[in-house]
Amino acid sequence: TGNMIREALKNGTEMGLKAKSFMDEGKLVPDEVVIGIVKERLSADDCKKGFILDGFPRTIPQAEALDNMGVEIQHVINIDISDEKIINRMSGRRVCENCGRPFHIVTLKPKKEGVCDDCGGTLVQRKDDHPDTVLARLETYHKETEPLVSYYEKQGKLVTVKGQDDVEATTKAILEGIEA
Repeated sequence: TGNMIREALKNGTEMGLKAKSFMDEGKLVPDEVVIGIVKERLSADDCKKGFILDGFPRTIPQAEALDNMGVEIQHVINIDISDEKIINRMSGRRVCENCGRPFHIVTLKPKKEGVCDDCGGTLVQRKDDHPDTVLARLETYHKETEPLVSYYEKQGKLVTVKGQDDVEATTKAILEGIEA
């Protein structure tokens, strides 16, 4: 949903602009704003046969709003990873300010430092990936998002996988979890 919010911001929508100030401070975007953006996106034709939400819901009220939208949620994936690894991974992310392609200073380096391999654009660190902002986001996660684990566990939809390994191992564990 971060991409949905950024797209709404880029398009200058009212909800996107409302979301910006919260994102810049590492705070969760208020439920009513996120829910409005998600509801609008899920009504698009390309979501009719299925979709994957990344980063939504983040709170119990968002989960309840999603339940009330009448969309069927088959699985909820919880990637269990230490705070330390999260800080290292997120603070190392860079994105091309032109095309949006992601890079990482350790695991997915560009051919030329600071330059996008695809379009030659400048690579930047988003404000919400700065270490201080990541710490604030983690604090918020533990307070507001962690309760979703038991919410979806009670519904029999939760699949928890260890996220300490590399991307391939984590992806394999996710696929095994949803096929079980």
